[in-house]
Amino acid sequence: MDTDNVRIAVLGAGSWGTVFANIVADAADLARRRNPDGPTAEVVLWGRRSSVVDAVNETSENPDYFPGVGLNPRLRATTDAAKALERAHVVVLAVPSQTLRANLMDWRPHLREDAVVVSLMKGVELGTSMRVSQVIAEVLEYPKERIAVVSGPNLAREIAERQPATAVVACPHEETAVRLQGFFKAPYFRPYTSTDLVGVEIGGAMKNVIGLAVGVAEGMGFGDNTKASLITRGLAETTRLAVALGADEHTLSGLAGMGDLVATCSSPLSRNRTFGEKLGAGKTLEQVIAETSQTAEGVKSSESVLELGWAHGVDLPITEAVVKMMHHDLSPAEALAAFMARTAKPERYGV
Repeated sequence: MDTDNVRIAVLGAGSWGTVFANIVADAADLARRRNPDGPTAEVVLWGRRSSVVDAVNETSENPDYFPGVGLNPRLRATTDAAKALERAHVVVLAVPSQTLRANLMDWRPHLREDAVVVSLMKGVELGTSMRVSQVIAEVLEYPKERIAVVSGPNLAREIAERQPATAVVACPHEETAVRLQGFFKAPYFRPYTSTDLVGVEIGGAMKNVIGLAVGVAEGMGFGDNTKASLITRGLAETTRLAVALGADEHTLSGLAGMGDLVATCSSPLSRNRTFGEKLGAGKTLEQVIAETSQTAEGVKSSESVLELGWAHGVDLPITEAVVKMMHHDLSPAEALAAFMARTAKPERYGV
């Protein structure tokens, strides 16, 4: 990767994509202040809706997600994906995980041959049970040193307000992770590096599923004992699956595991927790989906995560309960009863 005049494209102008593009712009400003003659980075944000793109360019704001919150004035946006990808050394993906494959097929002709692709997504693909990095590698035919993931306790609204936060930049090729760390380090955003791509991805995917379960418990009126139990056993469930896939168990005790899980399960800013809370309060799945404007990744990914667990002989009881609620018409009370009464070898529940 060329270290001079680096161009970074962020594809996806939703809440996290917008915030991450702003982080990169703020990081570039910090780098310029520290070393005016050193490497610089330019960031461009791609979005589908012209209203959002125009607002970013004209008012330095994304009113659909963060009204009143100012973005870096250097941040530019476009609705033209080819234009965003032109000369981009780093391509950051911030689209719903279940749309990734189709989007990559469209974007592939516009990528530089040496581009590094970074995923902000936290999900597992339906039908294939592939992690996001695996989908990227398959569609783009990329080697592992050019695929990275950013994950951690990153609630978009707080970071949009430039509250202090941390994350993990994971890539099997340590040199790539370190280079990306430099581009993403802003005054309020500190990225750490890891070579455990599998552990970081599984932590991100699983926390959405556990967040749904905790939200359901909150909506049903249960207290902190219940929620603490779900979080703790959810971490154990996440670690079992990650280790079965070759991850380092210690990764799940860090930012991309426990850190992300705690933030998702504790905050009303979490889409998955809020989705589950509404379901637990008595609304139907269809009602909650209809009134939810942003993607709750765990709703769809729960099925593929469960399939992944079955394929590797890993017991995922909380995930199984979530799948029953989301996709097999079990009420929260029935799912909870099944979870509490489960045997050591739970019956396989078809998805």
